[in-house]
Amino acid sequence: ASDKLSISEDQVTEEASFIDDLGADSLDTVELVMALEDEFKMDIPDEEAEKLTTVGKAMDYILAHFSK
Repeated sequence: ASDKLSISEDQVTEEASFIDDLGADSLDTVELVMALEDEFKMDIPDEEAEKLTTVGKAMDYILAHFSK
């Protein structure tokens, strides 16, 4: 996320909101979800993707749904 949004890695915390804290816009969040889907070979339904508003929520979702 830090390279995509041109922010420093120390700004990326579990509590950081993609939009409010990290400066993402709606297109950035869609691209982030697509990148997560590609990286972890999983599908994230739109209704779930809308809930991934913070770094921590995205991490929790991946940990709960990722199967190796």
